[in-house]
Amino acid sequence: MSTNLLYTIYLAGAFLILFTSAEILYHKFKINAELTRKYVHFSTGIITMLFPPLIQNHWLVLLLCGSFYLILIVTMSLKLLQSIHGVERTTRGSLLYPIIVYGCFLTYQYFDQLPLYYVPILILAISDPIAALVGKSFPLGKYKSFGKFKTLSGSSAFLVSAFLLCFFLLYGLNSLPLHKAIITSLGVAFATSVAEALTHKGFDNLSIPASALVVLIFFNDYYYQI
Repeated sequence: MSTNLLYTIYLAGAFLILFTSAEILYHKFKINAELTRKYVHFSTGIITMLFPPLIQNHWLVLLLCGSFYLILIVTMSLKLLQSIHGVERTTRGSLLYPIIVYGCFLTYQYFDQLPLYYVPILILAISDPIAALVGKSFPLGKYKSFGKFKTLSGSSAFLVSAFLLCFFLLYGLNSLPLHKAIITSLGVAFATSVAEALTHKGFDNLSIPASALVVLIFFNDYYYQI
């Protein structure tokens, strides 16, 4: 058995353990589905950080993402996996997650630039939940976006965290010149913040990483390591 395939099996096991733990939290400890869903959202993003160093074959990533897409589709139709699907609002975010992960992986491999994978996925995994938590805990500056209420506090938290994540990855890990890292990070933070503010029903799982990719590719020369 190849090392890539072995790691793929390990990662599949990690996802199954994550889903199982979320179900235990939801059914046994009666944790609200909104919280267990955010737990899975964040943890999935962290686990997928292991894809580039452990799996070099994009077909294996497709197999992994495709398998979990099918699991989500089936459990949604059968009203299972309520720790993820049991929220009252209408959302398709969980179904879009594996699609965007595979898309970011393909983009990273095509350009051979790790920020094209790590930046979009980490912003989605970390900044998005931060915005929701801050917005609910400190609902300051409410505004309406396409019929849905958002808060300036939540949007600001998203903007700041997205900038810091992008800056750390481009400057701290890639040793990019300071001014290039700042310019690119500001662009990514602004674009993803707008995407988060304007997109609803889980489609921010697509619009946030997609907007990050557009900006990163646009500023291609800024994040290449010199």
